[in-house]
Amino acid sequence: MRPYTKHTGLAAPLDLANVDTDMIIPKQFLKSIKRTGFGKNLFDELRYEDEGQPDQECDGRPLRKEFVLNQDRYKGASVLLARQNFGCGSSREHAPWALDDYGFRAIIAPSFADIFYNNCFKNGLLPIVLQTEEVDQLFAEVALREGAQITIDLESQTVTSPSGATFEFNVDNFRKHCLLNGLDDIGLTLQQDAAIHRYEEKRMKEAPWLFLPRGQ
Repeated sequence: MRPYTKHTGLAAPLDLANVDTDMIIPKQFLKSIKRTGFGKNLFDELRYEDEGQPDQECDGRPLRKEFVLNQDRYKGASVLLARQNFGCGSSREHAPWALDDYGFRAIIAPSFADIFYNNCFKNGLLPIVLQTEEVDQLFAEVALREGAQITIDLESQTVTSPSGATFEFNVDNFRKHCLLNGLDDIGLTLQQDAAIHRYEEKRMKEAPWLFLPRGQ
């Protein structure tokens, strides 16, 4: 997982409330357990006019031109502005995988569904909760000027708008530590690698029969 410290990126405004995980990545794409390759199908039903299928090439599929991610001014966006209760619905971890694979590094909204919120941190994606009026201001500023960028500083826990306004956000200290150091669940476990080896060596001496090959 990539360390997350400070990020400045183009913002895309998704002006929809209650965006559920099936809208983020539809159910037909959940067969794979790889963390990559989902970006092309992010918001599939909103981006394309036809129904997408697993392993289907997306080049040439008919686009819904009015959808925000299909507009030229938001190409390459890495900060997503959203409305309340983003990520509701089923608990599929593929949702943050798809957002990350597309290129998003942060999502800013007034509220998130709890399971989706937790899954974001586990996958290096930063979900930021701001006051509704602060999110409204970000939407207005991004709409006002093409190429508008937002800066997110995890260390200071601040969001800086295109006009220079600064908003503070809260994040759990443990989650902040993991993001700053690029640690997912596996990375956290590997930090205890030496202790794990010491325990295994101790158990081999105490109960060697547990380590015999099968059939012996």
